[in-house]
Amino acid sequence: MSHHPLPKWIGRRAFLGQGVLLLGAASMTKSTIAAASTLPGRSLDDRSVLRFGLITDLHYADKPPAGSRHYRETPTKLAEASERFQEASLDFLVELGDLIDAAESVEVELSYLDRIDQAFSKIAERRVYVLGNHCVDTLTKEEFLGRVGQERSFDSFDAGGFHFVWLDSCFRSDGEPYGRKNSVWTDANVPAFELDWLRDDLAATAFPTIIFAHQRLDDPGPHGVRNAEVVRDILEASGKVRAVFQGHSHQNDLREMGGIPYCTLVAMVEGSGADQNGYAVVDLLDDGTIRVDGFRRQSDYAWRAKQLPGSQ
Repeated sequence: MSHHPLPKWIGRRAFLGQGVLLLGAASMTKSTIAAASTLPGRSLDDRSVLRFGLITDLHYADKPPAGSRHYRETPTKLAEASERFQEASLDFLVELGDLIDAAESVEVELSYLDRIDQAFSKIAERRVYVLGNHCVDTLTKEEFLGRVGQERSFDSFDAGGFHFVWLDSCFRSDGEPYGRKNSVWTDANVPAFELDWLRDDLAATAFPTIIFAHQRLDDPGPHGVRNAEVVRDILEASGKVRAVFQGHSHQNDLREMGGIPYCTLVAMVEGSGADQNGYAVVDLLDDGTIRVDGFRRQSDYAWRAKQLPGSQ
């Protein structure tokens, strides 16, 4: 099991230790989420314990538009997001998958990755890359991760009295990892060895936990992880997961399942023009609120959870 404290990830805000802030999402109801938009504020920076940026489904490629996807506009959209993120003084940045789009050759796909990551990597020193199906369509996982300088496709770290986990669902039903055009995008799975790791990782932490994923863990449709119910059971059984952030379906969505909010972010690649962009800044506030400030097409969300029964 890998469970890294990553001391460099200490941000500028005062950190709350174990027990001071517990976001009890397990007691949350759908009505709690629905009422989130009435919560106060986008200007409560002094109440933020931790702040991170979220961006997903950039699908950068040097090729003409296909349907609503405008691949060559991603660098311009990313430049705007970069400016906003740097103004926000993030503690870290998470890319929720499909940083690049598929190519017919390894060389071309690596050229897509090199160009977009040159810009993306300058936004924040502390970054997490969640693997999307398009990231490893032609490339192998080792090639993608090696190029962006990340050791693992799934892992965890602690920051500010919170535990953060990113998952890799880019495995076929038979356990084979995606790569070299060996997969179908609707066959996304979290393999048994990763499930075992997730159980152990959640059991080992005393902190409230945030999960990052690409394929959806709350949707039984084609954009969902095929064994998502097993994953959700693990998350719910831990009693520690306060939110799941995900991408893949290119649409805004927020739903509660088993007491956990699942927040899906809009894709950057969809639509042409500056107004057809989408990205978010997430604040974990000192009163137990998780606030998502969306830009352009990304929706705003906020929810405040009650403390779990028996928690300290």
